[in-house]
Amino acid sequence: MRNRLAVSLIVASLMASSAAFAQSTTEQGAANGARAGGDVAGPIGAMVGGTVGAAVGAGLEIPNAVITSVEGERAPSVVVRERVVVGEPLPAEVKLRPVPRYTEYRYAVVNDRRVIVDPRTRRVVKIID
Repeated sequence: MRNRLAVSLIVASLMASSAAFAQSTTEQGAANGARAGGDVAGPIGAMVGGTVGAAVGAGLEIPNAVITSVEGERAPSVVVRERVVVGEPLPAEVKLRPVPRYTEYRYAVVNDRRVIVDPRTRRVVKIID
């Protein structure tokens, strides 16, 4: 029974939108996972869901050094008509700039807001206000 519950929660976590998790931290991931697990399977589901959510949140956290580095960079802002949201790709015309010392990220300044992007998919992983 517990194995089925754990598998169900893991599947539910994987099916959840990556955009919802992209802006999460470990703490928020744990809280969201516990809430979802509790809804599905009660107290035991909340425990398993919290653990899975925390793991997902930890895997998606962006180091503070990346944010600080991007905040210190000077780049012109590009105006984009589309709404820029976490989890959605930036339009192809937006030039992505390298984040110093962090090759797994790129950034851009879009509509006067700095955004951190996954360069493989061009998806926004964090918006810095």
